[in-house]
Amino acid sequence: MRELRYPPAARLDIIENLHGHMVDDPYRWLEEESAETKEWATAQDSLYAEVRSRFTTREWFADRIRSLLGAGSVGAPVWRGDRRFFVRRTAEQEHGVLYVQDGDGPERALVDPGALDPEGLTTLDAWKPDHSGRLLAYQLSEGGDEESVLRVMDVDSGDLVDGPISRVRYSPIAWSPDSSAFYYVRRLPPEQVPEGEESYHRRVYLHRLGAPTSQDVMVFGEGRDKTEYFTPIMSRDGRWFVLLSNRGTSAATDAWIADLSDGDLDRPRLRTIQENVDASLYPYVERDGRLYLFTDREAPRGRLCVADPSDPAYENWTTLVPEEPDAVLEGYAILDGMDRPELLVSHSRHAISGITRHDLSTGERLGELTMPGLGTIGGVVERPEGGHEAWFGYTDSTHPSSVYRYDALTGEVSLWADAPGEIDLPEVKVEQVAYTSKDGTTVRMLVVSPQAPAEGPRPTILYGYGGFRISLTPAYSAVALAWVRAGGVYAVANLRGGLEEGEEWHQAGMLADKQNVFDDCAAAAEHLIATGVTDPEHLSVMGGSNGGLLVGAMVTQRPDLFTAAICSAPLLDMVRYERFGLGQLWNVEYGTADDPEQLGWLLGYSPYHNVREGTRYPAILFSVFDNDTRVDPLHARKLCARMQHATSAPVEERPILLRRESDVGHSSRSVSRSVALNAEQLAFLAHHLGLQAD
Repeated sequence: MRELRYPPAARLDIIENLHGHMVDDPYRWLEEESAETKEWATAQDSLYAEVRSRFTTREWFADRIRSLLGAGSVGAPVWRGDRRFFVRRTAEQEHGVLYVQDGDGPERALVDPGALDPEGLTTLDAWKPDHSGRLLAYQLSEGGDEESVLRVMDVDSGDLVDGPISRVRYSPIAWSPDSSAFYYVRRLPPEQVPEGEESYHRRVYLHRLGAPTSQDVMVFGEGRDKTEYFTPIMSRDGRWFVLLSNRGTSAATDAWIADLSDGDLDRPRLRTIQENVDASLYPYVERDGRLYLFTDREAPRGRLCVADPSDPAYENWTTLVPEEPDAVLEGYAILDGMDRPELLVSHSRHAISGITRHDLSTGERLGELTMPGLGTIGGVVERPEGGHEAWFGYTDSTHPSSVYRYDALTGEVSLWADAPGEIDLPEVKVEQVAYTSKDGTTVRMLVVSPQAPAEGPRPTILYGYGGFRISLTPAYSAVALAWVRAGGVYAVANLRGGLEEGEEWHQAGMLADKQNVFDDCAAAAEHLIATGVTDPEHLSVMGGSNGGLLVGAMVTQRPDLFTAAICSAPLLDMVRYERFGLGQLWNVEYGTADDPEQLGWLLGYSPYHNVREGTRYPAILFSVFDNDTRVDPLHARKLCARMQHATSAPVEERPILLRRESDVGHSSRSVSRSVALNAEQLAFLAHHLGLQAD
């Protein structure tokens, strides 16, 4: 077995004075896709391959993860009359498939990414049937780049009737009631925007079915901020058009509404619902003609209001379902096929989902539905034309995704569609614990562990995210269950920055308060150690994307707490992050280095700028993906090189490694790709934490 050595990496003497801060950047050359960078990356590939060959549990984890993913998945139905659309994945399929079924007739596959691309590199990003269910707008991307291409299909024949339309990444679709046109969002052509801004500059267009896109009418967006995202929404009767705008990833929503009863789709006369208010808002005109407004304005945990759509000013809003003191409102559905129509409201209480029943006209609370367990609801859906039924997706730590049905006539909640595969689940114990963070804040954590009593500290993975209003709620995870089957513990911390406790919880983990997220994670690690679950020699930290930033901060701020770490698709150079990928969308969450005060925040925790030479860092595996168009792999390259130079731990004992993968991106991937990545990550952690799977 040959001696391991880190590949050489030149250190440049780059020190810049930024607003009075002397900021060094010795590995800036790794930002470029140059011959030198490729040579360094190839050498890192060889180092990783050599170390990977020593992982004795990789195949064991691959087998267990593949088996657990064999549960498959099924999503809640989208109804158009008696026709329903739904996504399901069986054990044999690499991706979920979009199906259609008419009544009790046979199912038909409409969009099967595996059939379109046997290599598994094509993903179904979004889909939206028209009001009749005869047409389907759907978006596909290839190689993980998330650069969706929009097409329209005739559902009955399967024929392509429109498209392809490019540059529609993340575009919602709002169909006209007669299906002759739809509103959508498209980026400007690259030649019409400044260099480096090709990922921004969105506009709202009206597209008439069958017409060339050159004839599409620009409806909105000219002169707006380049980072704005738009959401067009159409009421079912086609009378009311709602348009939303959010800058970058900010939840603050500008909203307008237009009455289209004059039939002029090209020039909707927009009236303001809300502008320049730091509050989220989702307005929709329902079947009863009222404008429903789902918002956290003056209600950080959310409330539901109603108004007259022809007079939507804030002073005319009436609260229908008020904010609850300990629950975060997440969605609603209307059931009006009974003598006393009901409003179903989904909520989460400390990241655990529930559904309450209310009188539709007054909002009076009538009761609560019985949930299948302590888990997560994936949205509540009804028939667009109304009725007495609702469906919701459900999952928890040991329950693969399934669909439940609520019948308002009987009050019964029943299993409607289960995950299609059969699996052998390990016996696990799931508990939610509370602990205290550095500033005294109570934080919660879900801990999944073997049923058998522990004989000492267990190898433990601490997983977190902490940002962008993303809540980590209970969910079926083949990775977590495979780790627990091997004898380890998997803990998920509900750090500030998410939405587990409402918008105030989010704001307490962003901008100037971002350090709270890292303090919450460190406190979670200390709690696991203090309660005897594990110890520093058996503890690791894991996260991706913004969670990769979390891991980077943990290993640079508290290397004493962890023996190993998985840092996937991470954001790590917080001084220059806005220059790459979709970075300019995120300054509403992190701040910008262009502002002197905000630069101070960023430098305080930026992992790349807080590496200290001579520190005994944990073993770290950086995972990056060549087609990642959100977070550029340069972040991992730069921190990897810097930590390889700085660590005092021998490479044989605690290696700093880079794992690269081609033809995939930041998010969706095939089952086979997921199995390979996750098995290698768990095998890396098992190797360093002493977990012997058998």
